[in-house]
Parts: sequence; structure tokens; C-alpha cells
Amino acid sequence: MTTIKDVAKYANVSVATVSRVLNQKGYVSKEAEKAVTSAIEALNYKPNAIARTLYHKTSGMIGLLVPDIANPFFPELARSIEDIALKKGYTVVLCNTDSELVKEQQYVRALQQKYVDGLILATGTGSYEHYQTLDMPVVALDRFISKDIPTVVSENKNGAKAATMHLIEKGCTFIAHLRGPKGLAPADDRYEGFKEVVEAKGIAHIIVETGFHIEKAEEVVQRLLKQHPTVDGIFASSDVTAAGAMKAAHTLKREIPSEIQIVGFDGILFGDMLVPSLTTVQQPIYEMGVRSVELLVQLIEKKTLLSYWHELPTTLKLRGTTKGGSLSVKT
Repeated sequence: MTTIKDVAKYANVSVATVSRVLNQKGYVSKEAEKAVTSAIEALNYKPNAIARTLYHKTSGMIGLLVPDIANPFFPELARSIEDIALKKGYTVVLCNTDSELVKEQQYVRALQQKYVDGLILATGTGSYEHYQTLDMPVVALDRFISKDIPTVVSENKNGAKAATMHLIEKGCTFIAHLRGPKGLAPADDRYEGFKEVVEAKGIAHIIVETGFHIEKAEEVVQRLLKQHPTVDGIFASSDVTAAGAMKAAHTLKREIPSEIQIVGFDGILFGDMLVPSLTTVQQPIYEMGVRSVELLVQLIEKKTLLSYWHELPTTLKLRGTTKGGSLSVKT
């Protein structure tokens, strides 16, 4: 394996000169720089990435922390982040926390030891105090941590209001809301949007907590529909829980959408693969990922941010789980 000493010998310069060329630090004459560059090409020299990381205290990597990689929303988000990060010269390290604070903190410590240049947090432990003093650029994605940390979210409350209004307009008179985890900002906002509409319109409603898990949603909705057979509409806080509701309705032989109508939230690809296809509030997933990387890179490069709050619009995607044809409506 070619070493830095081999390059120095080939270029007839000192090891220190080669190091200055590689690290772009310190004075090097044009002649010496050209000799070193030619030697690197001739010998096909590859600088030691670990050594360079230790020297610069930077790695060209960013950490992405997500709560549940099994939820299709997060792989779609990760894909957009990876796409734009690679274009900007960064490699993404994906960490699945399972929404466990201890596991999340272990990942953060490991990423710090690897000198990652910054973090994108889409994780959902609900406890963020340890990020307030973290000496590293951080962007919150689909989560709110602090007004001092740049945040990228979608219009969760407006999207929930549009979903609930759509169910009412399609004739639903008793609507259930499958609530996401309490204390998690997106889930709380969707709950608030739902409550605001049903209370203003005087619509009978019931709220049950399912988290963002398909199995729990299926179990809870089966029990719900047995206890409250007149429920004719469901607004789920995620597409995954909406899928669970669809399975429960199918098991109980409740026809969708003629007997019960369902709206999800996220707009992930698999919603279009369900039968019937899922009416949902579509988040701009790709744009959210892109925006979070752009903000993080600005922080890494010590640029001034024009805004720390980025709330992107959602779209109501009408499909087969509600009455009517297919359509996209801005919320």
C-alpha cells in the first residue's frame, strides 16, 4: 500500500509538504504542489480517511436518527436526505433508535466519537434536554426540540383539519381519531386539528391512542368498532395506523368506503398499493429531507440562517377509502 512517505519520495519533497497539500493548510509553492499532485496520481495514493478525520476533527459524514426504520415513512425520508447529502459531499449514517432514549444517547456518543459533522434528528423519545448543550450542528426533522434548533415539519394541524372536514363532507356522522403518541409534536398537532373541526361542527367523535403501529391499530380498531358499531369515519394519525384500521374493518366485514371511510396521514408510497387505495394527507417527504440537509450544511459551514422554523404545506390525496374520485387538494 502506498504511503505518504512514498508520495514525498516520488515528488522529491518532505512529508510535511505532502501533508500541507492534502490538508490544504500552510504555504506550498506552485512547483511543489504540482509535484505532489502528480505523485499522488502516479502512485494512486489514497489518503487515510481515519487519519484525516482525527486531524481535522471532521469526517464528511452526518448522522440521521430515526425512531423506527420499519415505518415506511422514515426510509422515504432517509432516501431524500441521502440523495441531497451525497450531492453536497456528505455520507449519511442511519441510526434506528426504537424511540428508546438510552439507545439514542448511545448513538449520539458514537457519532461524536466519529467526528460526524452534524445530526438530523427525526427520532421521537420526547426528551430532548441533552441536545441543548450538544457541541454539534443539529436540525430537527418532523420533530420540535427547541426554538434554538432549526426545525423542518409539515403543516400537521392544517392537514388534520382538511382530513376531518373531508370525512364530514362525505357524510360521516361519528368519527374516530387514531391518535399518535402523546407528547410527540406531530401527533399532538394532528389531534388538535381533528378536535378543532369536530367540536366546531358538532360531530360525534371518539379518540383512541394507537401510536404509529399497524398491529396495535388493528387490535384497537377491532375493539372500537365492536363497542361503537355506528362509527362511520376514521382519521388515522399515520398511514401505517390507517392500514391497521383497514385490516380491522375487513375482518369485521365493514365495507370501505360504503360503510366506513378512512383517511391516513403521511402520503407514503405503500398507501397507493392498498386495496382500496388510501385517502391520505400527503406530507412533502422528499422536500422535507432536502430542506433539513440544506439547513444542516449551512450550520456546518457556519452560515447565518434566515429562519429556524420551516413548515411545509400538505396535500389531501383523495383515493379509494373515502367516497368520490381521485384528487389532490392543497390543505
